[in-house]
Amino acid sequence: MEQNKNSSSLAMRIALAAVLTAVTAVFTLIVRVPIAPTRGYINLGDAAIYFTAFTFGPVTAMIAAGLGTAIADLIGGYPQWAPITLVINALRGLAVGLVIRSAAWKVPEEQTSKLFPLSVVKIIVSGLVGMIIMVSLYFLAGGIMYGFPAAVVEVPGNMIQNLVGILLGALLAVSVFRAYPPVRWISW
Repeated sequence: MEQNKNSSSLAMRIALAAVLTAVTAVFTLIVRVPIAPTRGYINLGDAAIYFTAFTFGPVTAMIAAGLGTAIADLIGGYPQWAPITLVINALRGLAVGLVIRSAAWKVPEEQTSKLFPLSVVKIIVSGLVGMIIMVSLYFLAGGIMYGFPAAVVEVPGNMIQNLVGILLGALLAVSVFRAYPPVRWISW
């Protein structure tokens, strides 16, 4: 009986990661603002990445963020960025999810039964970690590929993209936690 429960739980987590990978790809493709010097683009994929990390944890966020954004690069005509995007966003999803789930930020179960299980501090700290990873690694990759003067042009856009992603991701997470509180226990 226990193994059957674990199998269905694993199957649900895999299916959830697949769906969130598709959602991340769609969010990444739905709005794209090209950045000419580095042949990259600004997008809304960060909202899906942060939502996934805040809601479903580090492993699901790593899978959905890395694969979803890399697929979007391939579909959207930016294949030169796909492998870089895969690594950067997988690392970002993992790091944000780990910070959000870290023991240092745990709230006792009795205090979270009717409350949103994330605090503003958790969201800000994990968002800053994610922003540092994304902005610095894309700057490094863009600098190597197209020169550092060209890569500097992308930094402000990437910072704004992250801030919007953190805000939208947190709002989506709050909405989901309020609509379906048991979602807290579907993490990986």
